[in-house]
Amino acid sequence: MHLSGVSENQNTNLPTLPCLCASMRRTARALTQVYEKALAPTGLTATQMTILQVLARVGEATQGRLGEILAMDSTSLTRTLAVMRRKGWIAERRGTDRRVRWLSLHTAGKRKLQSAEPIWERVQWQVRRELGDDGWGQLMGLTQRLTVAVAKQDRVAQRRKRRRS
Repeated sequence: MHLSGVSENQNTNLPTLPCLCASMRRTARALTQVYEKALAPTGLTATQMTILQVLARVGEATQGRLGEILAMDSTSLTRTLAVMRRKGWIAERRGTDRRVRWLSLHTAGKRKLQSAEPIWERVQWQVRRELGDDGWGQLMGLTQRLTVAVAKQDRVAQRRKRRRS
């Protein structure tokens, strides 16, 4: 695989990890490094790019809903959004319930996303080429299924915990 900054020799001697979580985290870290290196000239991190993409697709979302979509903890999301608001990429408005924040792309965020998309598309294409269309489709499907299954399990555990309290 030749993804900018990752040589083939680095990846050929990796041992198989016995834990799915460890294996997914290792893959996520390696993939994040590729995206972040490519996105560096835009001033965006991979997480910021993802948030811009999600908001572009949903239009407006509460911070809680954004956290659910991204499977991201509240503290990390709050910290990332604060940076993005300071840079003028994200617009925020309070809901009728003052505790609820509605988020959307600000004009500067739309411009930032448009300028970064060609770079992001190039990385997507490189990874897809390496995996092949079938591998890409399978991996995208499996990660979606796993995320949904884990989130469902977490919701069930949370309900049980509340009932015991």
